[in-house]
Amino acid sequence: MNKTELIAEVAKKCGISKKDAEKAVTTTFDTIADALSQGDKVQLVGFGSFSVAKKPGRTGRNPRTGAAIKIAPKKVVKFKAGAELSSLVK
Repeated sequence: MNKTELIAEVAKKCGISKKDAEKAVTTTFDTIADALSQGDKVQLVGFGSFSVAKKPGRTGRNPRTGAAIKIAPKKVVKFKAGAELSSLVK
């Protein structure tokens, strides 16, 4: 399912226009992204939680030449599914 399909499904299930559903979905995603960019954790009970983790810098290898390269540290978004969501996926 992509974003367009998600918006159409939300509009259908809520009985609202696709424009209103798009506004709701986009606002939800933007709010989650803003919270994560500030370093906050987002917990949606029954669905899951989003958090930011730090990956340390490391030394890697260029697969073509075999030369060592330095990989910079970075932050990544992690998602952990909640119990209810996990029980639905079998």
